[in-house]
Amino acid sequence: MTTGGRGSLARMAVLALLWGSGFLWIKLALNNGLTPLQITFIRSALGAAVLLTLACLARQRLPRDRATWGHLVVAALFCNALPFLLFGIGEQTTDSGTAGVLNATTPLWSLLIGIVIGTERGLRPARLGGLLLGFAGTLLIFAPWHEVGLLSWGSLALLGAAASYAIAFAYMGRKLIRKGSAPLALAAAQLVAATGLSASALPASGTAPVDLNAKAVIAVAILGIFSTGITFYLNYRLIADEGATSAATVGYLLPIVSVALGAIVLGEELGLRVIAGMVVVLVGVGMTRQKRPSPAATEDPTTLAAPRN
Repeated sequence: MTTGGRGSLARMAVLALLWGSGFLWIKLALNNGLTPLQITFIRSALGAAVLLTLACLARQRLPRDRATWGHLVVAALFCNALPFLLFGIGEQTTDSGTAGVLNATTPLWSLLIGIVIGTERGLRPARLGGLLLGFAGTLLIFAPWHEVGLLSWGSLALLGAAASYAIAFAYMGRKLIRKGSAPLALAAAQLVAATGLSASALPASGTAPVDLNAKAVIAVAILGIFSTGITFYLNYRLIADEGATSAATVGYLLPIVSVALGAIVLGEELGLRVIAGMVVVLVGVGMTRQKRPSPAATEDPTTLAAPRN
């Protein structure tokens, strides 16, 4: 395996760990006085602050042309502001098991979009089978047939968030990646745009009185700094290295992380069904990473966006 390949796998692992715990932090913030829109604004602002600091330390400048900022606003809407809000709305009425299943549909949405726009031409049966197998494994882990309200408004909101992420991955891959700007600067600029979008919506419903406590502060801080700021940069790098559909397969690893954290932190039991589902998910993710070799693949796409010193 190449160094770039090991780097991509490491980023996928970190993304899965940080994003997999995101459902917990959102739930804690909701249960301790914050509204979905307030959570959206705070996590976007904290994430933007983290990435702006990193960009400054790396001496990377934010994009200055209007065209790039126009693309960033669209990407911020579908990859940040909208799904962040929908996750908050969905978790008000939907349990984490159903949320995990519906979030794991992102790779399927991404594949469908890729087929429609022509970026997934000549799709290999192994990759298609891996996507379906990964979703089947997620279903096996959470067994949503044991739950009630699968088609509730909260579930539909979570499904919309997953579809929104897929749209964003495809759009970012076509309009922002490998266009001359460094990934770190792009990620920082996009979260700045997301902060602006969510701030403009705050007067609508996000100005409810806030009764903050330590749990809410800690939850939203971790959500913004780690599960938004740090992971968003890693996600940009993953899209640049692996493509939109492969990057979306990180969603299949999130249920594994949430189940493992439940067992380690909360002492929850892992039944045979859950263990089998985790194995199926890992096999499915591995299958989706099988690609035909191409001459272009030998060049690290992230170097095209690296700043000139």
